[in-house]
Amino acid sequence: MSALRSKLLARSRRLLPGTRRTGALCGTLVLSAVAAFFVPTHATAAEGPTVTTRYGQVRGQAGQTANSYLGIPYAAPPVGSQRWRPPSAPERWPGVRDATTPGDPCMQAVRSSPWGNLAGPGTPSEDCLYLNVHTPAQRSLHKRPVMVWIHGGGFTVGSGTFYDGSNLAAQGEVVNVTFNYRLGAFGYLAHPGLAEESWQGMSGNYGLLDQQAALRWVRDNIAAFGGDPGNVTVFGESAGGGSVCQNLVSPRATGLFHRAVAQSGCGFPLPTQESQQDRGATWARSLGCADVACLRARSADQVLSASLSPTARWTPNVDGKVLPLQVTDALERGRFHRVPVLQGTTADEGRLTVATTYDLAGRQLTAAEYPAAVRALYGERTDGILARYPLSDYGTPAEALGAVLTDSQFACLQSRTARLMAPYTRSYQYEFADRHAMDYLDLPVSFPLGAPHGSEIRYVFGGVFGTPAQNALSDRMLGYWTNFAKTGVPYAADAPRWKPFPTVQSLAPGAITGISTFPQDHKCDLWNRPAF
Repeated sequence: MSALRSKLLARSRRLLPGTRRTGALCGTLVLSAVAAFFVPTHATAAEGPTVTTRYGQVRGQAGQTANSYLGIPYAAPPVGSQRWRPPSAPERWPGVRDATTPGDPCMQAVRSSPWGNLAGPGTPSEDCLYLNVHTPAQRSLHKRPVMVWIHGGGFTVGSGTFYDGSNLAAQGEVVNVTFNYRLGAFGYLAHPGLAEESWQGMSGNYGLLDQQAALRWVRDNIAAFGGDPGNVTVFGESAGGGSVCQNLVSPRATGLFHRAVAQSGCGFPLPTQESQQDRGATWARSLGCADVACLRARSADQVLSASLSPTARWTPNVDGKVLPLQVTDALERGRFHRVPVLQGTTADEGRLTVATTYDLAGRQLTAAEYPAAVRALYGERTDGILARYPLSDYGTPAEALGAVLTDSQFACLQSRTARLMAPYTRSYQYEFADRHAMDYLDLPVSFPLGAPHGSEIRYVFGGVFGTPAQNALSDRMLGYWTNFAKTGVPYAADAPRWKPFPTVQSLAPGAITGISTFPQDHKCDLWNRPAF
C-alpha cells in the first residue's frame, strides 16, 4: 500500500444502515473511496474573509476557487443536562470567530484499522454540533442555490468535515453546507424517562432533530454567505440518504428545503417508539441505570462503551411527531413535502459488505457456504431466493451474495420509494454503474467490486482523477446534481436528457442512458413482496 493511499485511507469510515456487525468494516472502505476530496489545508484566520451571522462574525479561509468556513456552531453543546434533549440555539460570541478549523466529530468509536483512526479529524466529543460552509470564491450579484449534505455512517459514525465541498461549490456555482449530528446512543436513545420529560411524550430522534436545527440555521444565516435560503437542497448518502427521506416525511422540516436527493438510502424500515423505548430501558440497565438522571451522570466514554453492544440498535424511530409514519407509509399516502426528489443506488451496492465480511477479513466465500449465508439473512425464504440467484448466473459466490444484498436492501426499496413519490411530485431515479469506480484503491479482494455502496460520492463532489471517461462522468454527475438544486430538473452540459420515473438514468463512463427494465433487472417482484 502506497504512503499516499495509506494517508487517504486513514481518513475513511462509513457503515451501512440496517446491516449486521459483520459488515461494519464496509463503512470504512466506503469513506476511503471518497477520501481524496476530504478536509483541505487552511492558512491563518487573519487572512480569510469575514461573514456576519446571527450569532457573531466568522472568519474563514480564502481559496483560489472556493472559500471555506469551518467549525461554526449551529446549536448549543448537548452536554450535561442537555444530553438527550432537543437542540437549542447557540450562544452569541464576541469578536470574530476563527472558522478555519473544523469542530470535533460527535461521539463515536475510535476503531483501530489499517487506515488509522476511523473517527476522523478532531477528538470525538459530545460538544460536536458544528457545520462547515463552502462558497465559490468569485462573488455573485445573485444568491446561489444551497446544497446541505447529510453524512452517512449507519447513524453511529461519521462527520460532515470528511466531505470538502469546495469543488462542488466552485464547479457547480452553489453554496455547500456539511455538518455533524449526534450519533449512536447520544443521538437515538429512546427511553420511558426521556418521554416523560418531553411535553409531547417523545424520546429518541435527537440526531434527526439536530439535522433540522442545522437546516434552520441555514435558513436564517446562509444569505450572509451568498446563499439563497429560498432554494435549499438537502442531499445525503446511506444513513444520510435515509435521513433525507425521514426529513421529507417529518412535519417539523416544513419549509426547510426545496429539493431532495437520497443516495443509496430511502425508506429503510424503522422501529416504533414503543419497541425502541423497551430496548433503551434494557440498555440503560446495562449501565446500572433505571432512570434518566443516572444515565446523564454517566460519562460520555461510559455511554459510548455501553452503546457498542452487538444487540443495540441506534436508529430513528416512528414516534408519531417527528416521524409520524414509516417513510414508505407516508409516501404512499402522499404525506410528505412535495418537493422534487432525485434518488438512486449503485449497481453493486452489496459487494462491499461481502468484501469486508469475507475477503478483507481473511477468507473467501465458498460455493458451499453461499446457501448458509443467504439463510442467515432470510430464513425460511432461502430456497426461493437461491432459485432466483443461482451460482451459475455469477462469476463467484461473492458476486451472487452481493446481488442478493444489492437487490433486497437497496435497489428494490429505492425503486419503490421513487414509484410512490411519482404521483405527487417530480421523481427521478438513477443507477450509478461505473464498474471500475473503486479499482484505483487496489483492494485485496478475489472478485470485482464493481460499483459498490458509496462509490458514487466522489463523482458527485468532483473528486475523481481517473480515466478521461470517468472524469467526464464525474463532471456530468456534478452538473446533474447542482442543476437539479438550481431548478428541480437534473441536466448537465453535453449529457443525455434525464427523464422522470419510471425511466432510470444509468450513469456509466461513456454510457449515460435511460433504462426501463430496472425492476426486472433487480428481481423486485421478489423483494417487494409483503414479507420483505
